[in-house]
This record gives sequence, structure tokens and C-alpha cells, in this order.
Amino acid sequence: MESFAIITGAASGIGAACAREFTGLGFTVVGLDLRVAPACARSIIVDVSDAEAVDAAFATVESEFGPVDALVTAAGYYERIDILDLDEAAVDRMVAVMIDGTANACRSALRRMLGRGRGSICTIGSELALCGDADAAHYSACKGAVHAMTKTIAREAAPLGVRVNCVAPGPTDTPLMTTEMRAPSYIASLVLQRLVEPREIAAMVGFVINADDHNLVGQVISPNAGAVV
Repeated sequence: MESFAIITGAASGIGAACAREFTGLGFTVVGLDLRVAPACARSIIVDVSDAEAVDAAFATVESEFGPVDALVTAAGYYERIDILDLDEAAVDRMVAVMIDGTANACRSALRRMLGRGRGSICTIGSELALCGDADAAHYSACKGAVHAMTKTIAREAAPLGVRVNCVAPGPTDTPLMTTEMRAPSYIASLVLQRLVEPREIAAMVGFVINADDHNLVGQVISPNAGAVV
């Protein structure tokens, strides 16, 4: 039986790595992104902060392919702004993409999964939600909200057959990495003394989605190279 997965933010970085991983696991992958996602069988251009557009995309996927079995919410961006310079517009944009975008995708998936009594969702958080980061209060706070949202949705969905978990990457070698995080001094401070590779995060997401042990519910798993121990 063919399985279908939707991955938001699938055009690059961790989302693209998840698309490749899930394809290897046998899923037909549809990417939701502002750009075309080459690693996916099908791309739908959508702004995840637009709830109606996201739900329409899910409806399109299910009409063209079939029931969505898995969702990964990888859409997002990283931005550094000193707290004294952090204005309302920057906060609103971060909230719209990170919090609203995650909620929109999860809600659209759950509307369909809960009625069937099966499905698995993995949100993408961040180790910065665990330890904070200078000049990224809005990013860290929004990722913290994703962690809390995951746990709350998991409590609601698990009794109805849908598992929801979170993978919270550490410093990962994607285009979002800052110059400071690529500095030898920073990398030397990590227990593994190297950055995390996107494929490693994708492998963890694949494990979370496909976990045979259905006791894996509402968890935040952070593969972070020892940035947080």
C-alpha cells in the first residue's frame, strides 16, 4: 500500500533532506513551499502562514494522490536581531511562519488523520528553544512555542490514533547557518566537534514518523552534536 507524506519547507535545507529520506523510505512526498521542491514527487507553492491556502493544498494532495499518512513541518527561517532592535514587524513575521505555519499544517493534517484513526506528525523545533540564543529572542521563543504546541496536540491526538512528536535540531549545516556558527571556535565547543548534517536530522525525523514503538508520543528529540547535553 502506497504511503503519502507532506513536508512543508521542502525546497531546501532540512525539509529537502527529509523529502529525500522519506522517498527512500517508500513515501510519495509532496512539498509545500514558496519555491519548487525538486526532491519531491509533487510541489505546491504555498505560504504556510495562510491557513486557507494550506488546507486547500492538503485537499489537492488527497484528491490527486490519496490519504496523507505523514506530515513534517520544516518550513521556517532563522534571523538574528538584537532585542533592542527587534520591532513588531519582525516578531509578527516570525510568529506567522513558525507558529501559525506549524499550526496551520498540523490542523489540516489532523482534520483528515483523526477521522481515519491513523497518521504521524513530526514538527521541527530547535535546540535554541532549549537554551536560547543571543540576538534571536523571537526565533527561540517561536521554536519554544512549537515544542509546547507539539506536546499539547499529542495529548489530544494520541487517543485517536495519531502520533505527534518533535525533532529539535542543533547547529545543522544548511544555508541558514550563520558565520559565527561556522567558526572553528564554536564547532570546537560542540561535543562532537562538528556540525550536524541535514541527512542526520532527516534520518531522525524518519525514525520518529515510522517508529514501531507507538509509545513515542509528545516527545522533543534534539540531535544537536552536543550543543545541549
